[in-house]
Amino acid sequence: MVKIYLENEEKTKEIGYKLGKLVEPGSVICLIGDLGAGKTTMTQSLAKALEVDDYITSPTFTIVNEYEGRLPLYHFDVYRIGCSEEMYDIGYDEYINSDGVCIIEWANLIEDILPDEYLYVELKYKEMAREMILTPKGEKYEKIVEELIK
Repeated sequence: MVKIYLENEEKTKEIGYKLGKLVEPGSVICLIGDLGAGKTTMTQSLAKALEVDDYITSPTFTIVNEYEGRLPLYHFDVYRIGCSEEMYDIGYDEYINSDGVCIIEWANLIEDILPDEYLYVELKYKEMAREMILTPKGEKYEKIVEELIK
């Protein structure tokens, strides 16, 4: 587990962009944090690094938005999901096993169906700023975190 202090929104964008440069086909990024903690900002910056031209919004009512870039980006917001089984109705297993990058906001709500390896990113309010807690699950994500904090 690694903690990064994000003193402002620009730092959040910087880390998100750097993460976007480090992800590979099939990467899964799980974002957890309170409303307004920076999950969508992080996703927007990661998408920019993936050369996605579309404006990124949180797919609160559609559950998943798909974007084309250097790698496909699948942006999930599972806040309104009733149970993790509902994810299979939208083709979750095809997305998660694809060569695209999956970003899952509120991933803690579907922990029972997450793959064995992923990067768990928690964003918390810390005084007047934010704190990011990175917990890599698997060697690939340990290497990503090492590069991210350089």
